[in-house]
Amino acid sequence: MPAVFVHGNPETAAVWDLLLAELARPDVVCLSPPGFGAPLPAGFPATHAGYRDWLVAELAAFGEPVDLVGHDLGGGHVVNVVLSRPELVRSWVSDALGMYDPGYEWHELARRWQTPGVGEADVAARFGGTAADRAAVLVERGMGEAVAARVAAGQDAAMGRAVLSLYRSAAAEGVPGLGLPLERAAARPGLAVLATADHVAGTEEQRRCSAARAGARVAVLEGLGHWWMTHEPARAAAVLTGFWASVS
Repeated sequence: MPAVFVHGNPETAAVWDLLLAELARPDVVCLSPPGFGAPLPAGFPATHAGYRDWLVAELAAFGEPVDLVGHDLGGGHVVNVVLSRPELVRSWVSDALGMYDPGYEWHELARRWQTPGVGEADVAARFGGTAADRAAVLVERGMGEAVAARVAAGQDAAMGRAVLSLYRSAAAEGVPGLGLPLERAAARPGLAVLATADHVAGTEEQRRCSAARAGARVAVLEGLGHWWMTHEPARAAAVLTGFWASVS
């Protein structure tokens, strides 16, 4: 039964590298959403529904339920799969449950990407330039320096196009739940990762309320920010390992 990791924006699978090195399980698989460290095929619907359907197809190919872990918008893709196809999952972990609170407000960068013209200018600047420039921006925003250069190497114009499409679909659809009640996530054991210094994932109250609605336990990572897995990977690995052991 594999453990499957799905990252978010503006990332590649390298964001998990330090955490995966701390895990004592050999069955780990990283799935890269199209445009985020993987090719963005022509015509791919880079929307919340499109990424949900992509992840459903990837998980179905395993032929058995998986332990599914998601970060940032990858955490949203995880929840959307659990809501719609729970039989594909043995357990799930997400740090993005705050997005499912009715009072959630998109962070400043998301609002910029959702604005025509402003978004295009931002992604052109953000994903252009040198890899060193891009890495410096990631470090400034809070990513661990040891990982930032690896992630920056995979950032490109295709990622910029995917970012605009995905965030604009979110603005059009509202809070990402694709019409299904969050309570349906309780069909499988879930864990909400709550990094207390993460200021883009909603308030702590919003995250706790959404976790309760989803029937998920809460793991608090005190003092860690949005890229918690790049700063204290051993602590993060212990949280995941303990959760998986509890649902074995």
